[in-house]
Amino acid sequence: MKKAILFIIIAVCIAVPDFVSAQRYLPGQRGIQFTAGTVNGLNVNAASEDFAFYAGIALSAYTRRTDRWLIGMEYLEKRHIYRETGIPQAQFTVEAGYYLKLFSDWRKMFFVSLGASALTGYETVNWNEKLLPDGATVNNADGFLFGGALTLEMETYLSDRIVLLVNVRERLHGGSSVGNLNTQLGLGLKFIIN
Repeated sequence: MKKAILFIIIAVCIAVPDFVSAQRYLPGQRGIQFTAGTVNGLNVNAASEDFAFYAGIALSAYTRRTDRWLIGMEYLEKRHIYRETGIPQAQFTVEAGYYLKLFSDWRKMFFVSLGASALTGYETVNWNEKLLPDGATVNNADGFLFGGALTLEMETYLSDRIVLLVNVRERLHGGSSVGNLNTQLGLGLKFIIN
């Protein structure tokens, strides 16, 4: 009897190989991801006057070709040193993009993707305060942003529903009175929601 049960289990595993594989990157699957990191360098000291960071939330939807669409929003803040203080530059952006899967291991534990996104948003310098405490005037104006981002993202599954993300992004946008390029290095978590 034990041999018959073992034979049936082995036959089912051989006949239905997808039954025993990981349920990852499936068409229609969705995930919500939270990312944060540094901008234009690895300064992680929040007390320094030139600290720069970003934080974002996004929704991923996987396609039949095991690629994915992404739509999300981000907050980015950089401080520019002026004498003894830092003048904040803040950006609020929304983006939509497509991520192409470049590589995955045979166990579906590790993935590398390349993504391109279009983004738009708003930038404010010194929260639209033109006068500084020492009487100097900020000449940079607030304005609307438009542009895109190129992202290299690595994912590793901690479980079937929790994914650790590491990404490097280059954002190029017009409309900024301070600068048009930002390099981001970030970490994140993605939670598969269906």
